[in-house]
Amino acid sequence: MRYSKQRELVMQTVENLCNHPTAEEIYDTAAKECPGLSLGTVYRNLNSLVEAGRVRRVSIPGQADRFDHTLAWHSHLYCTVCGGVTDAEVDEKQVTKLVRGQKGRVQDCAVVFIGVCESCCAAQKAVSEA
Repeated sequence: MRYSKQRELVMQTVENLCNHPTAEEIYDTAAKECPGLSLGTVYRNLNSLVEAGRVRRVSIPGQADRFDHTLAWHSHLYCTVCGGVTDAEVDEKQVTKLVRGQKGRVQDCAVVFIGVCESCCAAQKAVSEA
């Protein structure tokens, strides 16, 4: 892959945000550093980074695709209530088991959960108790 300053900026933004941002969130952040950047350029660069294996695309049904760096073992929970992304507590043994059990859904080193985050769960519990 040929060097591109904008592509490296997109890659750096994905790594810095570290919360599986959408292309629009990447654009909003990266455009502050590079005013000539367009959303189309962000999409093109993301696609080439995905093809090169430097960025991972995470598809969530009914939501915009999100993008993640390919660094070290990690896991994220996508909240279906607030749409937020939080780190999920998973040890290496669990990760290995999940990767084996979810072929096709788990890519490389990322484990993706779709559910309700702790804060939304607490808010739902408080509403039901009231």
